[in-house]
Amino acid sequence: MDAESFKNEFLPYHRKLYSVAYRLLENAADAEDLVQEAYLKLWDKREGLMVISNPEAFSVTLVKNMCFDLLRSGKYVLSRQTVELTAVQDISQTDNLEVRDEVRQVKDIIAHLPEQQQRIVNLRDVKGCSYEEIEQVTGLNSTNIRVLLSRARKRIREEFNKWNNYESRGN
Repeated sequence: MDAESFKNEFLPYHRKLYSVAYRLLENAADAEDLVQEAYLKLWDKREGLMVISNPEAFSVTLVKNMCFDLLRSGKYVLSRQTVELTAVQDISQTDNLEVRDEVRQVKDIIAHLPEQQQRIVNLRDVKGCSYEEIEQVTGLNSTNIRVLLSRARKRIREEFNKWNNYESRGN
């Protein structure tokens, strides 16, 4: 595969590959670096890429696996994910403040969960990773992931309801 064919075949997916890496690594610079490394790997294997029937899927899988390898290595620490409020433009300022306060409270509850539960909640509920992806990152099986996620969600609900009940009584 020559340089022009490589560019035509793989470069159109740069934005998608970056999005995948950013979603998993939570850091723009690291995501860009990882995508560049992925392109280098692809370039080094360019002669074998002509048999690939779906270059987009192949590239996305490569980037995901590289992210999982990096996360699994223990050398990479995820930054705290901030939950963005995208649908608050249409609500009143008072409601907006209440929503922000609730988001802050949920983030605080998550921060006090055991580390493994924090990580799984972050991967599944904040980043939207599949159970298979979480298995790859954590090394846990899907049953363990589901149990930990269930326990974490239950605790979040309980703590949030306690906080809401406390607040509603005006204390």
